[in-house]
Amino acid sequence: MTEKLPLLSGRDVIKTLAKIGYTVYDQKGSHIHLRHPVKRPLTVPNQMEIARGTLRIIIKDANLTVKEFLELL
Repeated sequence: MTEKLPLLSGRDVIKTLAKIGYTVYDQKGSHIHLRHPVKRPLTVPNQMEIARGTLRIIIKDANLTVKEFLELL
């Protein structure tokens, strides 16, 4: 069974990803681009609530499990 994700803002997601080394690189409109020294770059929408499906894709692209992401929160 998949774990239920909370509704998070783009800023909350960025703060959580910063704990594993992601930094804000650039912003184009409502999309914030993050970089990491060894992992792939990510794009996070700067919204009050990120859709759970979008959040799941961001977590997967960051090479994290949902459980690992929730522990970082």
